Amino acid sequence: MILITGANGVVGRQAMNLLLQEGAAVAAVTRGAGTRDGVTVVSGDLFHPQWLEPALEGVEAIQISPRATGPGLGDLLKLAVKQGVRRAVLLSATTVEYPAGEARFAAQFKHAEDLVTSSGLDWTILRLADFAANALAWAPQIKAGDVVRGAYGQAATSPIHETDIAAVTVQALRTSAHARKVYTLTGPQSLDQFEKVRLIGAAIGRELSFQELPPEQVRQGLLAQGLPEEVPARLLGSLADYASRPGPTTATVEELLGRPALTFADWAHDNARTFGG
Repeated sequence: MILITGANGVVGRQAMNLLLQEGAAVAAVTRGAGTRDGVTVVSGDLFHPQWLEPALEGVEAIQISPRATGPGLGDLLKLAVKQGVRRAVLLSATTVEYPAGEARFAAQFKHAEDLVTSSGLDWTILRLADFAANALAWAPQIKAGDVVRGAYGQAATSPIHETDIAAVTVQALRTSAHARKVYTLTGPQSLDQFEKVRLIGAAIGRELSFQELPPEQVRQGLLAQGLPEEVPARLLGSLADYASRPGPTTATVEELLGRPALTFADWAHDNARTFGG
């Protein structure tokens, strides 16, 4: 049995799909009630995970999303060891190795890494670049017009397709070959925000453009939507740094999967309907 935390996230969903295709037994942890064919669904708050102990019986490996587990990660790992779980795969961030944005956010991922590597489980750390799926935040603007407005248009990252993250995750969950390894996973190409918007336009058959706004205007707009302070702080801090120093680009996905990493253009094509294409 493989246990997925953050099961409703873009990586969790993809990982479950791949595991099911391979015939693996899968359990999904969600905060609310839910069902899914072929998946054992367990519901509860992972910030206080003691309730999960019975569900860990027979689990061989866990995919860990730090945002899903939050402050309960340490307790979850202790329960996993007690119940005989063998492996943990942690979804971390490239900012642990390549600092960008406010240090407090990278420190949260580093703390999660330290808990996992000292847990007594076999572990694999996946330090992930900017998710291509973060561009879904632009969907309302693109449905409403041909201009995407945001801060730091020249901020450049190598966005990674969630399918590639899930494929590497499944490898590490199902075999001990990746035990005690740290991998930095990115997409194959560094792109700024102007280029990302253009590629989405190409995928949906429209000419789109990115219009740069002052960062404070973007911050206030996000707060006015009711988003917590952490959201614009994470976004604008990292974009400011990536505008002056692009994020990393690695070939690790291709090396691990034996095929080229999926591009942002691939991702835009896969998600064209979400943007109105």
